[in-house]
Amino acid sequence: MATDFRLDRIDINILTQLQKNGRMTNVKLADVVGLSASPCLQRVKRLEQAGFIKDYKAFLNIAKITEYITVYTEVYLNGHKREDFIKFENYLKQVDEIMECHLISGGYDYLLRFVTRNIAHYQEVIESMVDSNIGISKYFSYIVIKSPVIKEDMPIKKLLDHAHQPLSA
Repeated sequence: MATDFRLDRIDINILTQLQKNGRMTNVKLADVVGLSASPCLQRVKRLEQAGFIKDYKAFLNIAKITEYITVYTEVYLNGHKREDFIKFENYLKQVDEIMECHLISGGYDYLLRFVTRNIAHYQEVIESMVDSNIGISKYFSYIVIKSPVIKEDMPIKKLLDHAHQPLSA
């Protein structure tokens, strides 16, 4: 698996376009990035093999399927040894309602994002976690009322642009 190559502007453009629409046909992608179909497909395959493209997914509109709530939770652990973190993280991998887990520097240890049917369901999940003896000393929950901005696409070009100047107001 060849992973030791540098991304050029065409590779970056391919990644940017696929991030916006992973179902785009190779012919359309090639047209958008300024290549013919065969070299474009070769680049996509190379990017996949090198691990730059992890997967292709469908993003569901869960609100059309069912009602749900999102809850962010700050978690404080009792211990701070390596095995405490490993025990906690391994348990979390088994909790379907946890969508994200972040080890945080600062005042608390982890920030978790839950998606549950309702507040009662969230309470069941968090109480089960506390009762499971995985080291939770305390937690604080924040229920999302509204999410006016959610972005799935990473700003690849801006992250790679070392000379990027901040936007002026």
